[in-house]
Amino acid sequence: MSFVAFLRRTPSAGLLLTQLVGVMLYPWMESSPRGQALLAAFSLLVLAGALRVVRRTPWLTWTACALAVLVIALGIIAAIRPDPRLSAATAAMEAAFYFYATGSLIAYMAHDHIVTTDEFFAAGATFTLLAWAFAYLYVACQALLPGSFTAAAAPETARTWVELLFLSVAVLSSVGLSDILPVTPMARALVMLESFAGVMYIALVVSRLISLRSSMRRDIS
Repeated sequence: MSFVAFLRRTPSAGLLLTQLVGVMLYPWMESSPRGQALLAAFSLLVLAGALRVVRRTPWLTWTACALAVLVIALGIIAAIRPDPRLSAATAAMEAAFYFYATGSLIAYMAHDHIVTTDEFFAAGATFTLLAWAFAYLYVACQALLPGSFTAAAAPETARTWVELLFLSVAVLSSVGLSDILPVTPMARALVMLESFAGVMYIALVVSRLISLRSSMRRDIS
């Protein structure tokens, strides 16, 4: 019960935990039709967690709800009538939702000069939301421009969701350890934008939280 109460007080922690669990589950989900159905259901869980967090932010919640409804509707249509263009539209809408949720959490962390426990978890959740957003952009890019990404293993095949998420996390964290490579101009442009976003996130958002926390400790002492 104490853990449930903690998650209620800090919804950002719940969202971060859900996404980290997803990182471990995604490789098992995408290998079969049943697993892909579970992947879609888990994606809805992540959407619900993101919406719950956005409710605590200064941004308009109805916009996030509208984006989430569009994502769900397009996902259902794409499951019934598979089409590369529809898959690209679904991925683009998912990217838009996650970018919106990212902006909402950044606004939440920046709205005052007090750093709470939930805001520290929000910093981690914002990183994962941004990684998911760019991963969906990569999915849309690959659907519209086949062959946008290659890899050492099976270079001619389309990259899976886990592979593109792996690329996104590697680029956003600036570790550069991904074996997935962008090979078209648009794919490379998206990767460059994500690299810039990752550097700016650390420089502006995370450093601000650390600075404010240090100032709070000095004031207390």
